[in-house]
Amino acid sequence: MTAINEKVFISPGRYVQGEGVTARAGHYVSALGKTALLIADDVVWDIAGKELSASLEGEGVSFERAVFEGEASTREIDRLVELGRKQQADVVIGFGGGKAIDTAKGVAEKLEAACAILPTTASTDAPTSALSVIYSDDGEFESYRFYSKNPDLVLVDTGIICKAPPRFLASGIADALATWVEARAAIRANANNMAGGKATLLGATIGEKCEDILFEHAMLAYQANEAQIVTPSFEAVVEANTLLSGLGFESGGLAAAHAIHNGFTALHGEIHNLTHGEKVAYGTVAQLILDQAPQAELEEYLDLYLALGLPVTLKALKLDQASEEDLYRVAEAALKEGESSHNLAYELTPKQIVHAIKAVDVHARAFMEKVGLSE
Repeated sequence: MTAINEKVFISPGRYVQGEGVTARAGHYVSALGKTALLIADDVVWDIAGKELSASLEGEGVSFERAVFEGEASTREIDRLVELGRKQQADVVIGFGGGKAIDTAKGVAEKLEAACAILPTTASTDAPTSALSVIYSDDGEFESYRFYSKNPDLVLVDTGIICKAPPRFLASGIADALATWVEARAAIRANANNMAGGKATLLGATIGEKCEDILFEHAMLAYQANEAQIVTPSFEAVVEANTLLSGLGFESGGLAAAHAIHNGFTALHGEIHNLTHGEKVAYGTVAQLILDQAPQAELEEYLDLYLALGLPVTLKALKLDQASEEDLYRVAEAALKEGESSHNLAYELTPKQIVHAIKAVDVHARAFMEKVGLSE
């Protein structure tokens, strides 16, 4: 058990980023193992499977591809563990988006195998962390699952990522912009980070730097993504979304923004079609309101979120028809025992969370009117 004032910082064994680095995947993976269980869905495989296969085979890594079925659930992890055992895999490769990555980490932990993560979008900060977000087979948040170590390798090919829809980059920016908002709140409360200890100076600094980079480069990176080109700003934002946000949230701490996101997963309907980051964006503004952030700071976030097409009104969140009972379900889920909402320096009630969710809509629509935008 971690001592009461013990500071903890954790990170992946190696992080590699650049345009075309998939061609070097075999070089890095072969240092971890020679028999790989490769987890990827059909869409991802069609995009870059041939290149990854050639790289692994060229370095003597044999692999069996397992088709990811779409949900980071206990059932899916257990199914893939059985495949890995039959194969006697000594390395698990997660190739794809956030849920495929979280699934691969869970499989590697159970197999006691090395773990290599190759994200194909910069939509979440899942690649670097020693945990998975576990959902039910129906997509409802169930728990965080913590592992004994971070991935051994995270390899990020910006040449692949720049071809993904810009919506995914915007979602990653939203997820990453929650990093410092939540970490600074957890640090103020002297709460434990996701690694089970207090934040180091480095953990806090990474979270703060992540925010700086995103406000400076987000729009330039988004425009580069629209054009499917790799620029210095695009590289900076991919690194912020993936590495800085990943290290910052895990070694800094989570708070209300992600807890409210988790609450949203308790609802059924169109909100399930939104990405993780899109729901986190709304939760981040709600936390800023609960933290009594100055209006100027609140509007800085709203301005960027709106420019990136992120949801900051109940209508955009697909909850304009939600009942009071629905919103209280979100709030109660966000306040469950063990949720990161308890990492704040103040206690929250369901009513306060419901009011914060409504306040996001009120303040966003007022800001939109102020700058001449319509919903």
